[in-house]
Amino acid sequence: MYRAHTVSVAVAVDSEKAYRYASDPSHLPHWARGFIRSIERRNDEWVAQTALGEARFRFAAPNTFGVLDHEVELPTGTFHNRMRVIPNGSGCEILFTLLQLPGVSDEQFKGDLETIRGDLKTLRTVLEQTAGNAA
Repeated sequence: MYRAHTVSVAVAVDSEKAYRYASDPSHLPHWARGFIRSIERRNDEWVAQTALGEARFRFAAPNTFGVLDHEVELPTGTFHNRMRVIPNGSGCEILFTLLQLPGVSDEQFKGDLETIRGDLKTLRTVLEQTAGNAA
């Protein structure tokens, strides 16, 4: 088994609204700034310019369970990212679980976790500001 760590942020926005926003790949550059610079739809796939170069993304099919899993295909390999939105009262929790795969140093794993933590905090800010503007 690989070392795993789940990063979670509490968001004062209904889970369905948070899921709708976060499941739209076109929104990634607005909140996943630590990794994604831009993203565009090319035929049946999403292609992003990232901190590591061009990447192809495949996302979980729309669902009612809050699953936001996605695969990222880079020249160095394909990575499956586990992400969820779960209800928490009138708000929600957004979770991202990172696995430390073979060849990833402890330092790199720590840096990846910090990037994820920052991106999820940005996602919380965007969601809460958007919800505040809609009221």
